[in-house]
Amino acid sequence: MWCSVVIPTYERPALLERTLNALAVQTLAHDQFEVIVCDDAASDTTREVVDRWRAAHDIAIAYLTGATPAQGPAAMRNAGWRRASGEVIAFTDDDTIPDRDWLRQGLVALDADASDAASGSIYVPLPDDPTDYERDVARLETAGFVTANCFCRRRTLECVQGFDARFRVAWREDSDLYFKLIEHGFEVVHAINAIIVHPVRPAPWGVSLRAEAKHVFDALLYKKHPELYDRFIRPDRPVLYYAILVALGTVVAGVLLDSDAIAVSGIAAWVGLTAMLIARRLHETTRRTPHVIEVVVTSIVVPVLSVYHRIRGGITFRVAFW
Repeated sequence: MWCSVVIPTYERPALLERTLNALAVQTLAHDQFEVIVCDDAASDTTREVVDRWRAAHDIAIAYLTGATPAQGPAAMRNAGWRRASGEVIAFTDDDTIPDRDWLRQGLVALDADASDAASGSIYVPLPDDPTDYERDVARLETAGFVTANCFCRRRTLECVQGFDARFRVAWREDSDLYFKLIEHGFEVVHAINAIIVHPVRPAPWGVSLRAEAKHVFDALLYKKHPELYDRFIRPDRPVLYYAILVALGTVVAGVLLDSDAIAVSGIAAWVGLTAMLIARRLHETTRRTPHVIEVVVTSIVVPVLSVYHRIRGGITFRVAFW
């Protein structure tokens, strides 16, 4: 079965080369698959990586760029699978390390039940004392369907029209595809032996603050699939964040009403709830002083940013969302 591997990338040539090198040693015969690199930055360095890899290996590889830069991974994946010639499209990312048997096992899982799509297994190696950021990335291991490791038949992607390019960052575009597969009645199986290793990339200080902007796209996912969102995503709603904002609102009300009792009660509630958030983020993570300071400082801001971006998403996509 001819297979196409689609890899969106954006200014990570060294990591992309690591991914490509893992594909070069796949157990699946090299004449049974092709690789399509979709460069959202149209980078000369990335193109050089692809050209150098093509010259060194006997695997077909194509290099694509978008019509305009920074369209997002969803748009790049669409460009990739539409250019692909494979009956099956395998998706992974530019910062993963596919297991040697990844492709073969993914195809075996699809063929076993004549399924329409499959999600593989993801392993995120962590140190003994991970940071809050590293532990958050490790949640990929329990995610049900992620584009870092999934397989779809081409006809299936054509039926659901691929990815929604309005998801302009790497967030919820995979859930949207999964929900469309469910709504169209397609069978999605777990290719448990199709394994991808997903090392945690280094992150700058305060990465959790920048990450909150992704929640704009929760609103789009909810607008498109309200029932499935309630089933799969809504149980993880940030109730603690809302409680913290209510406590802050109580402080403001106390000041406006010139009531020390109300203001003090709001401050006490805010301190207690924020302490709960800090404790939750520090649970089973490193106690190194720089990390603890980062968690404490960012925990003061994260609830406000998270709720702000959720509201912004509701306004942007015209849906009542919280």
